[in-house]
Parts: sequence; structure tokens; C-alpha cells
Amino acid sequence: MARYTGAKTKISRRFGEPILGNGKWLDKNSNPPGMHGATKKRKTLGEYALQLREKQKAKYTYGVLEKQFRKTFEEAARRKGVTGENMIKLLEARLDNTIFRMGIAPSRPAARQLVSHKHIEVNGDVLNIPSYQLKAGDVITIKEGSKERASITSVIRPKNPKFSWLDWSETELKGTFITYPERESVPKNIKEQLIVELYSK
Repeated sequence: MARYTGAKTKISRRFGEPILGNGKWLDKNSNPPGMHGATKKRKTLGEYALQLREKQKAKYTYGVLEKQFRKTFEEAARRKGVTGENMIKLLEARLDNTIFRMGIAPSRPAARQLVSHKHIEVNGDVLNIPSYQLKAGDVITIKEGSKERASITSVIRPKNPKFSWLDWSETELKGTFITYPERESVPKNIKEQLIVELYSK
């Protein structure tokens, strides 16, 4: 399968931070994965390895495949402004990520599933493309027939106030993508400049 479906904790331990999930197991075991993880010393990574590691971290975080990620970078490079910041903005503007940020889904994979199963509408139209790029003012709602499903409504949580570029009403089950976020507002430990340097070689 194209998407990673293995152990999430294994990925978190590889990077030493909660890339997927809440990272609660990192408190118990933060060693690299594998039978010799506890005794294996972490090597000092070279320049290329650091750049590649940062790209892999971003891909795992947002659940994007290599071809999609490359297209996102190329689009970011075409836009005005700092390429790295543009790339983060485009990743944050994905429909699946926005649904996750709003609190409609507990994780990005769950958000992708909601979109793929046609439970989400954008500006009144049902969309089943998780990578759909939202624009300022786009309105996201749960489809009328899906609002009665307990499996969907039971996991909805209040929107995090830190995500000021989004608006979400729990009573109306409706949200708005207000604008692209500023880089300092995105709580992701991703060094996007390393990714830019990798693709610029």
C-alpha cells in the first residue's frame, strides 16, 4: 500500500518526537526502534541526511506521498514570498488537515477518511479529495445526512484557539478557512529551510 499503515510509535521513536499520535509512549521508551535500539548510539547526521530526515518528518506528519509533496514544493516555489513558509501554508490549507485542525476528526487519517467517504462539503458541494487546497473564505460543513451519525459527531472536539486562521461552530457544525496561517502560528517542529535546500540541489 502507498500509505504507511505500520506502528505509529515506531515512527515517533525514529524521530524522537510525536510525529504520529500523542507520543505518550515516548515517555517510556524514546530509543530508536529495533532490537538493538537501546544500545545503538544515534549517529551524527551529515547535511544530506538531516535534509532528508526533515522531508520525511514533514511527509509523515501531513500524510503526503513523495509525488504530492514535490508538487506542493514546486507550487510554493512559484508563489511570492519565502518558499519554505509557502510550503507549510499549502500543507496546512489541505482539506484533510483543516478538518483535523478544526476538531472535526481526531487525526489526519480520520479526516482523510471523512473526506473520502463523502461526509464533508465545501461551499455546499460534496468533496472527496483530501488534498483539495482551500482558499480564504471557503466554508466547510458536515453533510446533512452525516450529522446524525454518532460515529462522526461523538469525536468532534472544540477548535483549538491557537488556530486563529480557522473558524468553527460546534452548534452549526460549520467552519470557515479564514486565511493562510502565518508560519509562527503553525505548531510544527519542521525545519522547512532544510527541505528547500534538499530540493534545490
